[in-house]
Formats: sequence, C-alpha cells, structure tokens
Amino acid sequence: MPDPNLNLIAKLDELAQQYESLGEQLNQPDVIADHKAATRISVKRAALSGIVERYNEYQAQQADLAEANAIIADGSDEEMVAFAKEQVAEIEANSSELLEGIASELVTADDAAVGSVILEVRAGTGGAEAALFAGEVLAMYEAFAKTKGWKLEAMDSSPGDQGGLRYVTASVSGEGVWQGLGYEGGVHCVKRVPATETQGRVHTSTCTVAVLPEPEDVELTIDPSEVDVHVTTAQGPGGQNVNKVATAVHLIHKPTGIEVRMQESKSQQQNRDKAWQLLRARLYEVKKAEVDAERAESRSAMIGTGGRSERVRTYRWKDNMIVDHRLSESYNLQRVMAGDLQEMIDALIAQDRAQRLAAL
Repeated sequence: MPDPNLNLIAKLDELAQQYESLGEQLNQPDVIADHKAATRISVKRAALSGIVERYNEYQAQQADLAEANAIIADGSDEEMVAFAKEQVAEIEANSSELLEGIASELVTADDAAVGSVILEVRAGTGGAEAALFAGEVLAMYEAFAKTKGWKLEAMDSSPGDQGGLRYVTASVSGEGVWQGLGYEGGVHCVKRVPATETQGRVHTSTCTVAVLPEPEDVELTIDPSEVDVHVTTAQGPGGQNVNKVATAVHLIHKPTGIEVRMQESKSQQQNRDKAWQLLRARLYEVKKAEVDAERAESRSAMIGTGGRSERVRTYRWKDNMIVDHRLSESYNLQRVMAGDLQEMIDALIAQDRAQRLAAL
C-alpha cells in the first residue's frame, strides 16, 4: 500500500505520547489531591482515548503486515507465501480504512478536549417575548447538560420584565462540553403566537447565544497592572443599591477596553473569581477570533463560529419543528426543548468534520 501521510503519523505519535503523559500525571500525588486539576487532566485524556486506541490497532496491523511481507520475501514455504499474500491484501484494506477513520476523528479531537465553556444567552428582538424565549433556551441547555452529566452554574443574570431572561452568563463544565455546545453560537429565532397576543398573530422573536471555550490559566496570561478593578455595592434593575456591603466587582481590561461586571454572589471574593474567569474567556475569544480571521483568508468559515449575526436555527412552534439552517434539516421541537439535542449535535459535528477534512 502507499505510504500513509507522514504528517498524520507524526501527529498520532505525538498524541499517543501525550496520552501516556496525562495518565502518569493522574497518578501524581499533587494531582490526586487537587480535584480540579485531576478533572481537567481526565477530560483531556478521555478526549484522546478513542484516537489512541485506534492508532494502537493500526500499529498492530502494521506489525502483522511487516511479518507477512517478510514471509513473502523469504519465499521458502509456498503455502505460507500464498497465505501471507492473502493477509497482506486484507491488512492493507483494513489499515487504509482505519487510518481514514482516525484522520476524521482527529480533526475534532481538540474540540473534545475542552472541558469548560462560558455560555451566554441574551434576549434579542421581540421585547417581552424575546426574554421569555431566552429563558426557554437556557432551560433547554440546562436539560441537555443534565443528560450529559455536565455542571451548569449561572454566573450573572437579569430577569425579563414579564418573565424569562434579559440575559444570563453561565459556566458549563464536563467531558465533551465544547464539542456539544460549540455549535450553538449565533441567532436563534422563534416563530409563534405570544401569550400576550390577542388576535392570534404569529410573531418572530430572537435570542443570541455565545459559547466561549474557557482557557486554562496557563493558556492566557493577563497582566494585573493592565486591569482596573472597582468594587461597589450591587445594583438592582433600576440602578438602586440592593445591599449596603461592597460586593460587586467591575473589571476593565485597559488594552482592549473589555469590561466585566459580576454581582451574582453576596461574596465579594466569589464575584471577583467569577469576574476574572469571565474576563479570561472573553480575552481568549478575541485571541481566537484573530486566529480564525487569518485562517478565513485561505478557506471559507466553518460552521459553529459563534458569530452573533449568523441565524443558526428557527423554532416553529405551530409546526412543532426546529430547523437548523446550517444542516437544512428539521427536528422535533418538543424533544429538543426538553434537552434532546444529541441527534442535531451529531449531525453538526459530522458536517464540521467533513469540512475540516476537505481543508486539510
């Protein structure tokens, strides 16, 4: 068979070594004592396990292939040579198929390794109805997270005037969370008759969703001297102070102008930790956008970029149907709103994987 792609083999060797290294780290006493570090390393290792197992199978096949070719080259036993030739044809076919499958999985391996994201849902056009829809979209993600065993924790939120949410910022963590939620970024559109509509007219409302891969501290260094920190009392929807103790934290990153406010907790330290967590994620998003812009010069933008101007999905209440515009496919609205997004997510992953393979 023709030599396999040497760059691919080199990458797989690197991942196999990384997999072994992560396994060794999990056995180190300092990691065992640090639950957060152990979880982070476990998520990374789990993301590599499937690829490494299949690569080990590929290497075993190559060893069998070498042995069969040696028998053919020796030529002393005609019966063994005939059998070896049959084995070579079978092994070459299986190896080629296996390597192709590994390459397909490899292009999204980095996505699977991200175990924590920041999820933002904001009401868009449509007034009170948009806020109600934003609340339902968040509930959909909460149900989906529960089925996946992820932890979803609200960091900051503001309720709508008639229910629902004006916006919410949440941290979601768990194995495969970026691969599962990374395609949700964009504009979500709902078409239905609002509860406040007296003449039965269908209205169109929207909410925007952003999903930011949350970087580890080592991936993004922020100079504290470049951040202005202000601590104030928390404020209610009308701007009035809601407590007498200064617990709200306001961060301003001077080089970029990015601002973060956090007042969800009554503890100043908890608000401070969450504010820095969100600031890192937003700065990482800026950094990632710069890299994506460079890549976009050589190939078209991939799906799941998280662009807020991109309408990704329409929820048609009357038809009990959700249409994902990137897939041009429809799904049962009732099931999806109850948290059953996996079929749709799998289709988006498959489409993304095909586009990335075509760009290799």
